Amino acid sequence: MLQTTPVSAFALSEEQQAIREAARRFTAEEITPHAARWDAEHVFPLETLRRAAALGFGAIYVGEAYGGAGLGRIEAALVMEEMAYGCPSTSAFVSIHNMAAWMIDRFGNAELKARFLPSLVSMERIASYCLTEPGAGSDAASLRTRAERDGDHYIVTGSKAFISGAGASDLYLTMVRTGGPGAGGISCLVIEKDMPGVSFGAPERKLGWHSQPTAQVHFDGVRVPVANRVGDEGQGFRIAMAGLDGGRLNIAACSLGGAQRALDEAIAYTRERRQFGQAIADFQATRFTLADVATELEAARALLWTAAARVEAEAPDRTMFAAMAKRFATDVGSAVVDRALQLFGGYGYLMDYPLERLWRDLRVHRILEGTNEIMRVIIARELLGR
Repeated sequence: MLQTTPVSAFALSEEQQAIREAARRFTAEEITPHAARWDAEHVFPLETLRRAAALGFGAIYVGEAYGGAGLGRIEAALVMEEMAYGCPSTSAFVSIHNMAAWMIDRFGNAELKARFLPSLVSMERIASYCLTEPGAGSDAASLRTRAERDGDHYIVTGSKAFISGAGASDLYLTMVRTGGPGAGGISCLVIEKDMPGVSFGAPERKLGWHSQPTAQVHFDGVRVPVANRVGDEGQGFRIAMAGLDGGRLNIAACSLGGAQRALDEAIAYTRERRQFGQAIADFQATRFTLADVATELEAARALLWTAAARVEAEAPDRTMFAAMAKRFATDVGSAVVDRALQLFGGYGYLMDYPLERLWRDLRVHRILEGTNEIMRVIIARELLGR
């Protein structure tokens, strides 16, 4: 099967094309051959992640001062899309780790950066993002995990839900309530796995994303140094939302990577599969389906790159564009995989082919990093000026 090069590649610089090719080679050699086994056996491929980090993929937009690649949001989207071509679940975890590392780099003080970033860049230590709680999902500003000041420490009590990497990650960038109700009472702490009082729930039994663990994280009177705070007290919600602008771009890219794989698989299969005396690729219905999904993928990719440029430039409308790209690309990606699976007929439903895994992995992209319904709320709020 030949991997398709997106038509929109003409817009990329030589450096960006080289980055994409490096990610494509790494994926072909290190991810694609193993992804089905990781999914079936629920393997978290930590050593593969560390080899990706050796190429700079563990800290794509972390500054070079602490060993990061110092690249931009378009470059991150390129890497995420290519890695998702092999395994959306694994690429999505790399996205989460990158988001957490960037939050420390962007909002942490010099001491915090020096203490944590070198090991995050190499993925010697890995990081998770902890915002969602059992009772605070889309209404994230209502979170109840509490951090009470006690001298030079906070005492943290509460729980976080649906945490990617829970139990495996070393660091948890955790949004906690240090003040009153609402967004202004939230701060961000780096909580370390081995701190007394940190524990984890049972692994969630998920439809997809089997190559990374997901569980609840519990904090039972955890003493966290004030020195582990990212930014000032009361800045946590703003930090969390800034991280999500980038996370939404990356998860959009992961959807495009999985959908591009599904399209390429469908093209190869319909050329070979024969019914009624001819290749099913020769039927007009098949050709129209392929044409439509290829067009939709290119449209989603163009919007993603536009949004990435606006986030990189810190444009006033960056959050709206990130929401647009996330909503559109994840809806399109999920629909493309579904239509590609349909072209395989009964074979698409079997684990012998990657379509069913891609279908399972991409479904959650419309839920996480803010549901697509919340993306519509964000977009409409910006359009209406409130």
